[in-house]
Amino acid sequence: MIPPIFLLILLLKTVNSVDFTIQEATIDEIQSAFKQNKLTSKDLVEIYIREVRKLNPIYRAVIELNPDAVRQAEKADQERKDKARKSRLTRLHGIPVLLKDNIATKDKLNTTAGSYALLKSVVPRDAGVVKKLRESGAIILGKASLSEWANYRSSNAPSGWNARAKQAVNPYVATLDPCGSSTGSAISVAANMVTVSLGTETDGSILCPSSSNSVVGIKPTLGLTSRAGVIPITPKQDTVGPMGRTVTDAVYVLDVIAGFDKYDAVATRKASKYVPKGGYLKHLNAGGLKGKRLGIMRAYPYFGFANDTEILNMFEKHFDILRHNGAILVENLEIINLNQIISSMFNGEDIAFSAEFKLALNEYLKELVASPVRSLADVIAFNKKYADLEKIEEYPQDLFLAAEKTNGIGKLEKEALLNMTKASKYGFEKLMYDNKLDALVTPYSHGSSVLAIGGYPGISVPAGYDKNGGPYGICFGGLKGAEPTLIEIAYGFEQATKFRKPPSIKNQF
Repeated sequence: MIPPIFLLILLLKTVNSVDFTIQEATIDEIQSAFKQNKLTSKDLVEIYIREVRKLNPIYRAVIELNPDAVRQAEKADQERKDKARKSRLTRLHGIPVLLKDNIATKDKLNTTAGSYALLKSVVPRDAGVVKKLRESGAIILGKASLSEWANYRSSNAPSGWNARAKQAVNPYVATLDPCGSSTGSAISVAANMVTVSLGTETDGSILCPSSSNSVVGIKPTLGLTSRAGVIPITPKQDTVGPMGRTVTDAVYVLDVIAGFDKYDAVATRKASKYVPKGGYLKHLNAGGLKGKRLGIMRAYPYFGFANDTEILNMFEKHFDILRHNGAILVENLEIINLNQIISSMFNGEDIAFSAEFKLALNEYLKELVASPVRSLADVIAFNKKYADLEKIEEYPQDLFLAAEKTNGIGKLEKEALLNMTKASKYGFEKLMYDNKLDALVTPYSHGSSVLAIGGYPGISVPAGYDKNGGPYGICFGGLKGAEPTLIEIAYGFEQATKFRKPPSIKNQF
């Protein structure tokens, strides 16, 4: 008979002999490997750098790697050895993060929105969310690719295209639209080139790529996360949010980046009241679906189900899962005058975007320490000159040209903004309050515009793969400040299903 002490030693040797696997590694698994001395932050960063160099020529999800990432990792390792102050050793300590290339970093990385017009520009400081990441001990691995200028340059450029990195590719099905503007942020996480990432959303650009690339994406309430240092489209809708392979990982990031920032004081002060005492982690509740009232709008094509038998059949099993785990489904919901409300939303959005984009971008460019361009007019001229000099045929900059023609917020723009506010109040908000809903459920990222225009939060969770292998998500949207409830719902669904699987590189050949 082997003495118990020798059995324990044998067990420990067996555990420590197991090599750490980066594939699908969660933040908790990585932190556990750190503690067990199976992995260092430096190891982790070097693994991801190798993965980026191997996979990025295929996926084009990363624009730049941070030349200081290894040094930052070594610092994190030393802090862990020295048992640095407790506040520094958060769950993100030593964890690599990729940032969408419209989020400013005051380091050797560029911040260009994928455009050569901003190459070598110098930002005055880290973006507010980057400052919080650095304070948590996270490592900035690099900048993720995106749809150029966050998809607000051309009305016909494909999702995921920019001048610097060219066309991003969906890692599951190469011909599938990677969707939205935070394409590189989603693809890099999906393909295990980084642990987590940050994206931005003005209208669908976190929720859509998350759905299309089988990752979890959180689009926060407007102002819950700072937009300071983010190349803007409109302050009325811009927001920054996390992407991860699990709800838990995305929530770890949200917990760090949410809160007040003096450089985005008005919006973040207003939204700070929504941050729960003690943060969001306590809402990672496996039984989070129990008792939740979830709305489904079957009758309206805009919300993704009506008259589409294939989508309905795909999601009937999801409805059963929700019911089986204690959710109360409130079906066949209606919004009075929905067509008129949607028309007001989209017409108002187009008008407001043009005027607000010009104002916001000009302000951002003027604050740069150094820049080849100082106004939207300069950017337009640069793009034309660049295309002529390089003899290339780029996508037209029609959205830029329309915005340049605007002259601030006048009567037309004020009316458009008012119509959007009314549409949110008498559409989504009324629907939620009248039916006492905790969340509205939509397939893919359908209905993301409703959340975007009203500044409401949403979470996309992997929900499966279609007959061609293409991923799709399920989206849970709620009223302002509903993140705790949405996290409970999303986590409950994820734990009940665990649909996500990594892409296979062979699918690209």
